[in-house]
Amino acid sequence: MQLVTGKKKPLVKRFAHAFRQDVGAWVLMLPSLILFIFFVWQPLVNGLILSLFETKGFDPVRFIGLQNFIDVVQESSFRAAVINTFKYTLWSLVLGFPLPILTAVMLNEVKRFKAFFRFTVYFPSIVPGVAAAILWSLIYHPTSGLLNSLLSVFGVDAIPWLQNQNLVIPCIVIMMTWKGFGSTAILYLASLQGVNQELYEAAMIDGAGVFRKFWNITLPSISGMFSLMLVMQIIGVFQVMYEPLTMTDGGPNNASISLMLTSYFYGFRFYQAGRAAAVGTITFLFLIGLTFLYFYLQRKNDN
Repeated sequence: MQLVTGKKKPLVKRFAHAFRQDVGAWVLMLPSLILFIFFVWQPLVNGLILSLFETKGFDPVRFIGLQNFIDVVQESSFRAAVINTFKYTLWSLVLGFPLPILTAVMLNEVKRFKAFFRFTVYFPSIVPGVAAAILWSLIYHPTSGLLNSLLSVFGVDAIPWLQNQNLVIPCIVIMMTWKGFGSTAILYLASLQGVNQELYEAAMIDGAGVFRKFWNITLPSISGMFSLMLVMQIIGVFQVMYEPLTMTDGGPNNASISLMLTSYFYGFRFYQAGRAAAVGTITFLFLIGLTFLYFYLQRKNDN
């Protein structure tokens, strides 16, 4: 047996060799990569740098290190925003996460008028976000809103939905769920249609009921999409901004303010771009931590 000895190729040569092998794939990826660098990473890096400067408007004036972060964290509105953002996320998981799965399962069982029901479920996702927020603000209106008008038929007094500090976040999450569950349900439906139907037939022969088929066949079969949608929902809801901005302006008494809305206020109401960037950076770090925590728990569970 002949042994081949020698030094490994330098990293640059190995990279060049790999690039020549996959040059077609790199050419296809190049436009998206350029857009990603200029519209995602470049603003992200600029925001991180800006958070370390005292600003005049949106122009950096003087390097102050972590002072923007210290000033922001000491604000009572920031602490309220952190708590509320986690409340938004938890309420969205309780109210909004199971609904697309159940809707997709029902759509998958429909035999007639499939296109009509799919369009009906998907239709709220077509409505612009601000328009949906204004629509639901009218529904929640304390005197002339549709919801209180229906309650008055049953003799129930009007409820100040968006003016109640305990109800405002669940009410906003209901609006967000109505707006976004349809597109997620369609994705789940696509995953369900890829499930091997022979598994359901074998389960029926064994006498399995609807719940057992859902728990033992459906959920394991869409576990990949389930995990992806969970991470995407946490990331999306953690960045909630225009819904409380449009519906409550962060009120009442900061009861619905979020981290991204706080960043918006700093940047476009108080013109303190450094503090706005600091809040955005803190939000980014929270999201990284939550994402790594989820993948760690998932890997531990798989093992």
